[in-house]
Amino acid sequence: MLKVLAFITTCFFFIGVTNAQTINQNRKKLDVIRVDSPPKIDGKLDDAAWKNVSAAKDFVMMRPDNGKPEPDTHKTEVKLVYDDNAIYISAKMYDPEPSKIPAEFTNRDNIGNSDFFLITINPNDDGQNPFEFLVTSSGAQADSKVSNGNEDFNWSAVWESDISINDDSWVVEMKIPYRALRFANVPVQSWGINYHRKVLNLNAQFTWNHIDNQQGNWTQYDGLYENFTNIKPPTRLNFYPYASATVTTSDGNTDFDWSVGMDVKYGITENFTLDATLIPDFSQVGFDNVTLNLGPFEQQFTEQRQFFTEGTELFSKGNLFYSRRIGSRPIDQFSNERKNDDEFINGKKVNDKVIDVPEKVQMLNAIKISGRTKGGLGVGFFNAITEKTEATVERTEQTINRLDTISNISTYKTTVNPFSNYNIMVLDQQFNQNSSITLINTNVTRDGRFRDANVTGLLWHVEDKKSRYNIDGSFKMSNISDDEKNPNTGYTFDTSIGKQSGNWRGEIGYNFENKDYNPNDMGILFSNNEQTIYGFVGYRLLKPKGIFNNYGVNLYYNINFLHNPGTYTGTNGGLSFWADTKNRFSFGGNLNYRTEEKDFFEPRVGSTSGIYFKRPEQLNINHWGSSDYRKKLALDYDFWYTFHRETISDINQISYGFGIRPRYRFNNQFSLIYGLNYNKYENQFGYVNNDDYAIYFGQRDWTSYNNSLTGKYTFNTKSAVSLSFRHNWSKVPYQNQFYSLDQTNGELTQSSYQGDHDKNFNSWNLDVNYQWQFAPGSQLIAFYRNSIFGSNSHAKHGFFKNLDRLFNEKHQHTFSVRLVYFIDYNNIKNIF
Repeated sequence: MLKVLAFITTCFFFIGVTNAQTINQNRKKLDVIRVDSPPKIDGKLDDAAWKNVSAAKDFVMMRPDNGKPEPDTHKTEVKLVYDDNAIYISAKMYDPEPSKIPAEFTNRDNIGNSDFFLITINPNDDGQNPFEFLVTSSGAQADSKVSNGNEDFNWSAVWESDISINDDSWVVEMKIPYRALRFANVPVQSWGINYHRKVLNLNAQFTWNHIDNQQGNWTQYDGLYENFTNIKPPTRLNFYPYASATVTTSDGNTDFDWSVGMDVKYGITENFTLDATLIPDFSQVGFDNVTLNLGPFEQQFTEQRQFFTEGTELFSKGNLFYSRRIGSRPIDQFSNERKNDDEFINGKKVNDKVIDVPEKVQMLNAIKISGRTKGGLGVGFFNAITEKTEATVERTEQTINRLDTISNISTYKTTVNPFSNYNIMVLDQQFNQNSSITLINTNVTRDGRFRDANVTGLLWHVEDKKSRYNIDGSFKMSNISDDEKNPNTGYTFDTSIGKQSGNWRGEIGYNFENKDYNPNDMGILFSNNEQTIYGFVGYRLLKPKGIFNNYGVNLYYNINFLHNPGTYTGTNGGLSFWADTKNRFSFGGNLNYRTEEKDFFEPRVGSTSGIYFKRPEQLNINHWGSSDYRKKLALDYDFWYTFHRETISDINQISYGFGIRPRYRFNNQFSLIYGLNYNKYENQFGYVNNDDYAIYFGQRDWTSYNNSLTGKYTFNTKSAVSLSFRHNWSKVPYQNQFYSLDQTNGELTQSSYQGDHDKNFNSWNLDVNYQWQFAPGSQLIAFYRNSIFGSNSHAKHGFFKNLDRLFNEKHQHTFSVRLVYFIDYNNIKNIF
């Protein structure tokens, strides 16, 4: 195996890399101008630096009418100069009515209802990995790191910008320091650069170098700025020291906590960066959208910790990294010490009960090293360490004699998560501006007798030079040590071939995971032992026609089997449609069909047991729509309905739901969005319990409500207060009749089993957050949260009765203040 990996790794360095612009034959080119005196970034174009500089102009529409020249009323002129420290950009964007340009105030990385100007910079000119810097018509900044067309707005740099509104135009000035970029240390360089302008009143986006939206990725269409001369990458060393204080009140008890730590960014070379977080503090991350989970698989949550969301495009290759595994709530899935039943030890009846489990595992530190060479080789290394975490167990010992029973209660500590080390190593070779081959390895090592895990994946995505066709796939292998419940080695394979350009597109492929494949120590996979033959064909029109700006139709089809022993489990397919009208109404819908299905996971006895639950044939329809966001009042909505065949005679299943999300913008500073989602499942059948004799299912009605409210008041582009509220309520009353699962044919028969399985679930969170960027890269954040969680069996209450009971549950109030200060090593060096 090691020899194979060594051979694959060596191949990365010998793949033929071509930088020819195969689909960008008519790219625009300009010579860049060096200046001795840089312009002042104030939104005014009266600096001498802008004189006698050739402007990038003659922009072309990217959407909706791709390829159409910019109108005379909305001309754009952009100039770029550079010096030893930074590049400087000025953009003058003509408009016949500048006072009517939408300019909603937003905080960083949120565009809102605004026009914007955007520059993409690709120093390697590889057509795949540019940096983006964006300024809105209100002056708000956004930036992102792009990989294969995917924008990562979690990435942030420190740079300067300003705007002004004139009688005939609006103007942007930008200064982007070299510390915000990655480029080679060579005497003469040429950079791929493109400019984008969004004009909301025209519902149009224009670019300097034309982007064909039907062929290839938009990142392959940069223009070229030539002859950057004698610029040197600076020492990229930035410090983000922080201090935070948190007060938590719950059930009359108050806890105070404080923390100091630091994030560090260091440019190891001109193309590679080290990111480190030392004594991390994540006390101000948003709440998780927790819901009632009655299914056989865990609930997946989005990552909100900045260290794990910024600059992780290399580590997410192959879907082997689920960062919530690191520093999440301990789940004791690897410990053999917890005991649930009575047992006899030294003649005494002993019962152990866990009475206190920590809310989270403390992460001690984490580092990322990532970057990409001029030849397109991306290298990534990730490491994180979490400390040993213990729970408190209450032990009851009973000594029984002829006269009496003597009980003795004591407590002890048990390890629920040991000291653990998490690693990722990635090699990703890009070539031809549209293709890549990736080798990735994830590894989890735990102290003591707890299990270790290792997963390796080889991934490929290869397109022809004109980006018309592609072959995509992967092979992954997992190995688990010290786990008696799972065999050591498992594997998965996926491959497909598709057409991706033009009006007609399609794909056909095959994938499987064998019964032993398990990446869940560091990744997330809900089910294995499956195989699928899949495909789709679709038609899209990306130019205006009739009442539409664009529309598309897709037809998909999947045939599903177990991998072992190859049992056919069912077929599903569907038809989808989406469209954007010229009146700015977006809508779409789906028609999904599923044959009768053999579900080998719902019985909770393992997919290789041969036991399954027979789900009925069903047909689902859904529709969604979204109105014009330029208007003060806008609306998003959706609804769905599913038709089921009868599972048991005379019992009809019904399921349906809807969502409605009105949004109102009071002015450019204040806006609110309310959301209501309602879902109803009548006469649903689901797993409830099992014993040595049978697997039991229950007939239930599942109703869920999700109310949310988000809002913001932005004082200016540096200061804002935001609100985020969510109440999720699910009630699941069971009918009095329970059923046994026939383990030969997957059908249900009436049973004498009885039990209380009613569920009443509430999750309530209210966050208020104030952010003030008092200096470039530096922030003061004040945070308040009110949270309530309740779970019981009172499933027959109405909405208001449920709220009354919820407010009697334990409340938790959290108030936190956090100060982060940005320090650039170069500024310190210049001072001294």
